[in-house]
Amino acid sequence: MNRVGNQIPTQSVILPYEKSYGDEAVQLYNLSDNVCQEWQALMLNDIMAINDDGLWTHTKFGYSVPRRNGKTEILTQREIWGLFNGEHILHTAHLTDTAHIAWERLKNRLDEIGVRPVSTYKAYGKEHIRMKNGAVIDFRTRTSSGALGSGYDLLVIDEAQEYTNAQQTALNYVVSSSKNPQTIMCGTPPTAVSSGNVFRDFRDKTLQGEGFNSGWAEWSVDHKTNVKDKEAWYLTSPSLGTILTERTVQDEINGDDTDFNIQRLGLWIRYNQQSAISAPDWDELMVKKLPDFKNGIFAGVKFGKDGVNTCLSIALKTKDDKIFVESIDCRNQREGNSWIINFLLKCKARAILIDGASGVETFLKECKDQKLKKVTKVSYKEVIQASSDFETAIANKTICHKGQPALRQSVTNCQHRAIGSGGGYGYKTLDDNIEVALAESCVLAAHACANAKEVKRQRVSF
Repeated sequence: MNRVGNQIPTQSVILPYEKSYGDEAVQLYNLSDNVCQEWQALMLNDIMAINDDGLWTHTKFGYSVPRRNGKTEILTQREIWGLFNGEHILHTAHLTDTAHIAWERLKNRLDEIGVRPVSTYKAYGKEHIRMKNGAVIDFRTRTSSGALGSGYDLLVIDEAQEYTNAQQTALNYVVSSSKNPQTIMCGTPPTAVSSGNVFRDFRDKTLQGEGFNSGWAEWSVDHKTNVKDKEAWYLTSPSLGTILTERTVQDEINGDDTDFNIQRLGLWIRYNQQSAISAPDWDELMVKKLPDFKNGIFAGVKFGKDGVNTCLSIALKTKDDKIFVESIDCRNQREGNSWIINFLLKCKARAILIDGASGVETFLKECKDQKLKKVTKVSYKEVIQASSDFETAIANKTICHKGQPALRQSVTNCQHRAIGSGGGYGYKTLDDNIEVALAESCVLAAHACANAKEVKRQRVSF
């Protein structure tokens, strides 16, 4: 018998109930050419639980499942029941394509069941399905003003990781006039470049017991995990072994371990939507006196945006295996590179990572001329990994510093800058008057230090 993924959420908050319409929804869905999976049926029972008055136990329900497990099929299952029972439904998505695909999926399932709606409309951005019993479902792309004034019984928030406060303000009252309203949010943990914070806030409050008539379920790891750990794959992917294969998951490993942890293993990482690194978090890492160091100095050099400034930072491993970081200077590129090279030669840096566009090739040539070795130009994948590891180290309190005002200003006034299409990121400044390259050079130095091999002292015995 083939192994299948974990069918029970790794973390959930479900209010007590005795009755549910979940079984009805499963039976309707199974009339189509598809069969509801066990974990989907269990989720439907929780989502569609009712109290003694026949009202939804959970007026708001959110769930997070890693990609390609069939989490949006649950929305289809719930919507089919709603259409059979006269509900007015609004299905919203972050992207127009996603909303259209959801309309297409629901229409196909109804066709398979043998149900002919009174009308269907497939024009992008205006899709809807209307039934003979008066039930209707509209599909819309979310905006900060969309659907104002409209009335629905069920509000669906697909791609909920992108659901913003402004959109919530616009949609919050569309189900208020319903006698039995329900809102369902479905998505994955936010990546560094996700724009929404409503989904995360709802999760946090519900898990902390602060929600009102709220339910939550997720499949996730609670810490960054080895991407090759198959036990973690099966723990967090309920459809692994059915619609998802080990080979498919293996092919998703592309070197960005953080992105894999978020999108495949369901890891929730806290990102500040203003500054990527908050001032309190950074200030907490300050030490009053210099710690004891070991194994030499590591450096990061960042050539800033538009070829204006060049920044140099260093990192050292402490005796208690933390990484101490400090900025050396930030100067206009017109001053040349001698000040950087002279410093690095003098301190005998063990490894030097550099990044940037304008000025890098000239710097590399000058390093060669001055016989400065161990200089490496990083790839964009290394920038992604360095940035992710830096924030992980801050969260784990394995970085420390002396509280330099300039470095603090740079680090606590930056936000994520998307790199590539896989959720990776670097940094950009929140204020054009603050040089983000200072923070970026610090990130590079910390990365060089963290990945250095330990120097083993030679033992001589007689």
